Amino acid sequence: MSTWRDYVRRVEPYTPGEQPNQPGMIKLNTNENPYPPAPGVTALAEHLPTDRFRLYPDPAASELVNELAAFYHVGRDQVFVGVGSDDVLAMVFQTFFNRNQPIFFPDITYSFYPVWADAFRIPYETKPLDADFRIRKEDYYEENGGVIFPNPNAPTSVLENLDFIEDILKHNRDVLVVVDEAYIDFGGRSALELVSRYDNLLVVQTFSKSRSMAGMRIGYAIGQAEIIKALNDFKYSFNSYTMSQAALMLGAEAVRDRAYFEACTEKIIKTREWVSEELKALGFVFNEPWANFIFASHPKYPAKELFDALRKEKIYVRYFNLPRIDNYLRITMGTDEEMKTLIRFLKAYMK
Repeated sequence: MSTWRDYVRRVEPYTPGEQPNQPGMIKLNTNENPYPPAPGVTALAEHLPTDRFRLYPDPAASELVNELAAFYHVGRDQVFVGVGSDDVLAMVFQTFFNRNQPIFFPDITYSFYPVWADAFRIPYETKPLDADFRIRKEDYYEENGGVIFPNPNAPTSVLENLDFIEDILKHNRDVLVVVDEAYIDFGGRSALELVSRYDNLLVVQTFSKSRSMAGMRIGYAIGQAEIIKALNDFKYSFNSYTMSQAALMLGAEAVRDRAYFEACTEKIIKTREWVSEELKALGFVFNEPWANFIFASHPKYPAKELFDALRKEKIYVRYFNLPRIDNYLRITMGTDEEMKTLIRFLKAYMK
């Protein structure tokens, strides 16, 4: 009798955001950017040198790494790239979280963290956010096998300042501290400026949000050279060619256009500001948002009721049926016109 089923590694998988595809829909559920990538990306995509597709891509991803190093004023040996920040983070878990002590991360956070920990047999402890959805830094002073948290946090959109992050670093000098900055470009101050002072800090970012390239799957990490070398050694141990020729070329082109990047993020920040005021006027309550989304609840209208009502109108937001956050909606910032449609519907629904 076959016994292979007894040896299958079983985990509770990550549940990605719904990807509806309906005419006339307003998609505000997966924190994508509502604007196109930089013009140079579009121009290059229309004339990609397809002859290069028959060749393996550069395993060192030199063109993209060089552009990111120049953009952030760090050494080329301080940059690691991968197939989206999920790929980068999965390699971080496997490369660095190998102690017997549990790694620490918040109880309300990016839900891929426990999935990776389970898949890679990494012990972990979740540390509860306080009543205002803030990290309690003292919870991270205990002995551990590593620390990871998003800043701003997801799905809460709460930002911690650099002094806060540095305090956690000072209390965890013997383990890697990973700051997952998928949303930092929407108003926060990056922990990148701490990298030169802490050899145990790794900052992870992505092209999926502020650079409008979720579909190209490009992520990267910045830290001191020894950390990056360890990541590359692990990557080369199982797949040297993690990124496609197209992703490397288009990613580099996106980084070159700083003006477009800054204009696009500023546009989303302005949208978030007026949408925040409109939602408050309707009675929604939420912390000050620092990402490209707002995480809000309403004292009179249950989140699931609103989620279902919006869905019937083909307006998609994110609802989490999870402890502590099952009365909240995560609302991604779309175009101004899309957000006006959302607000009009809510006003009509709640009158």
